[in-house]
Amino acid sequence: MKSLIFSISLFLVCSCQNQAQINPKQQAVINAEPVEVPLENGMARAYFASGCFWCVEAVYESVKGVEESISGYAGGFTDNPTYELSNTGRTGHAEAVEVIYNPEVVSFSTLVDVYFGSQNPTQANGQGPDRGPQYRSIIFYQNEEQKSIIKNKKAELAKELDAEIAAEIYPFQKFWKAEAYHQDYEKRNPNQSYVRAVSVPRLNRFKAKFPELLKEEAKH
Repeated sequence: MKSLIFSISLFLVCSCQNQAQINPKQQAVINAEPVEVPLENGMARAYFASGCFWCVEAVYESVKGVEESISGYAGGFTDNPTYELSNTGRTGHAEAVEVIYNPEVVSFSTLVDVYFGSQNPTQANGQGPDRGPQYRSIIFYQNEEQKSIIKNKKAELAKELDAEIAAEIYPFQKFWKAEAYHQDYEKRNPNQSYVRAVSVPRLNRFKAKFPELLKEEAKH
């Protein structure tokens, strides 16, 4: 990932894999009962996959009420996924983020609006130059209320755009934190080629679209 050349080559590797049907292990994940994560020190957690986790992490960390966003892997059937394994497209996992937020300041519903508003919602199996099942869009729900919010917003957006919305809806099971060097990657590596060409423009498009949701420091 994370360079334009590597992203293009990864697309070529994964394009054939995307045609495979969902295997029984993946289907079991989709059909599982959701796991609800309890509040901790008043903070809730939500989980989203939307292409490169560097990009998604930076978007959510710019939102008022979000304490932290952590890069990792979710949605698959493989234990202890790594970056290298995830990039094979065969773990079932997608690059995802754990959003730690104050529900008194920002609602789960708003976080879903951020999700759809910070990506190309009709692009299947990837975002921008990043293609493959490890970059697919997934929104994870922890209870029936969250599932209903996601389904309603997805349906409204499909009607508004008159197009199919690519995001899958999964019951949350487990989040695997990514390697340390992935955390806050965009913030720590502003001059890296992928960050400059893809991550920063994506963040700036989101900021321009939702200025009312931004933290003060993110407005500059």
